Amino acid sequence: MGWMADETGLGKCAANYVPLTPLSHLRRAAIVFPDRLAVVYGAHRATYAEYHARVSRLASGLNGIGIAPGDVVATILPNIPAQAEAHFGVPACGAVLNTINTRLDTDTIAYILDHGGAKAVIVDPQFLGPLKDAIALMEGSAPTIIEAADEAAGFPASGAHLTYEGLLASGDPAYQWIMPEDEWESLSLNYTSGTTGRPKGVVYHHRGAYLMTMGTVISWRMVLHPVFMAIVPLFHCNGWNHTWMMPLVGGTLVCCRDISAEAIYAGIADEGVTHFGGAPIVLNMIVNAPAEARKPFDHVVEVFTAGAPPAPATLAKIEKLGFNVTQVYGLTETYGHVTECLWRSDWDNLPEAEKAAIKARQGVGFPMMEDIAVVDADMNPVAMNGTDQGEIVMRGNSVMKGYLKNPEATAEAFKGGYFHSGDIAIQHPDAYVQIADRMKDIIISGGENISSVEVESTLMAHPAVSLCAVVAKPDEKWGEVPCAFVELLDGHDTTEAELIAFARERLAGFKAPKAVVFQELPKTSTGKIQKFELRKSLTAG
Repeated sequence: MGWMADETGLGKCAANYVPLTPLSHLRRAAIVFPDRLAVVYGAHRATYAEYHARVSRLASGLNGIGIAPGDVVATILPNIPAQAEAHFGVPACGAVLNTINTRLDTDTIAYILDHGGAKAVIVDPQFLGPLKDAIALMEGSAPTIIEAADEAAGFPASGAHLTYEGLLASGDPAYQWIMPEDEWESLSLNYTSGTTGRPKGVVYHHRGAYLMTMGTVISWRMVLHPVFMAIVPLFHCNGWNHTWMMPLVGGTLVCCRDISAEAIYAGIADEGVTHFGGAPIVLNMIVNAPAEARKPFDHVVEVFTAGAPPAPATLAKIEKLGFNVTQVYGLTETYGHVTECLWRSDWDNLPEAEKAAIKARQGVGFPMMEDIAVVDADMNPVAMNGTDQGEIVMRGNSVMKGYLKNPEATAEAFKGGYFHSGDIAIQHPDAYVQIADRMKDIIISGGENISSVEVESTLMAHPAVSLCAVVAKPDEKWGEVPCAFVELLDGHDTTEAELIAFARERLAGFKAPKAVVFQELPKTSTGKIQKFELRKSLTAG
């Protein structure tokens, strides 16, 4: 690599400039922590040396079946070792990782495979049927199917496709990883929940993920060798980048296929889990767990929670059980969390209700972010008075490259030199941000984003429906669930159960409304539905 001199005669060279990438963390860990436990999943126990070798075999095996640098490799997997290994193995052969939500309907999966151009898909046998149905709907070339069997969980390979372990067996454990020549190269492709139509493809770069891992270690107050449980799905913002972070601190990744209170308590008591992230529904699950699902432990467990502010009552209960909860906030476009409710010691002696209210704030920016602001329509900062509202905007290293094949949406998102979140917030005098509303009426249920427009469009297809509006209804378990308000056509009739079933046949289960209210919808003089009135009716009393 030659000199790239500036006016001083000095510049970048091979000795002082290496593109930042989270791949470096695992390469280093294999040398520094070779015998430390890296990945745990039931009987599966891999040291860092073994983890690195399996990742190398995966990269080599993918290269052997024709995956070239720049190609996209998709996964449809729960949080099992194959999904963690793919986070390193796919980019290690120069490819781009596309983790697909396992809960999506076949039409959306087909769209993602077509739009992203996946050349191969690593799939758990549990999701092989939906994948095949999706491939049948594709307009482009069908990807190669690689089955990652999970015998212990009762999901053996079908025998009709290339197997994941077979692919690894064909690979070389000494394979030389293809590291990025430029840290701006694409690392992964994540699709949004499609809040305004088709999901958008969010492209991450190596630099952003690397700095996300560095910033999170600081914000989570991590020391060497944490034991981290993967509860946030790795298809969601790549699990907030935590799997890429673990080798940095020589941590142990505890995989969790099916999220339950029993599995979480067992991980803490039996494996010594010290950290995990999750939506408020996970906190509720822990708090409301029956006695037989619980196991005693004697250490404090650090928890990041995001998706919706946890209820103060839940926070009060869970912290008494040995968990310290920190509220964080972010979007798919920002690699996951980029703000945190950083706790201040002068809040320690406040009444419990006040502490819980503060903990529900989205807070201040992570170290790798340059600026988090709340601005008006002209990009002027709103007053930090806890009252004036504006949009949360942000700039920093952990912001996406842009939306794949969508320059118009990218330009719109980056207006004024900031990424526009679309979330309405206030800013307190201490600069802590707190979300007040959502500009696009997104419903966040159990950590999943649901488009009210998508649900409304589905219900409008029912022959008895004249008009409908879908809003978030508070829910103790899920945080929020979709509630549909419906006006029927004259002379037509249907029931709540029929409409819910109608929606479930056409949408992923979590998107279907959990309640239906039949009434005339409140409207403005121009005919616009007043959703704020509907939300008010759900929270009244």
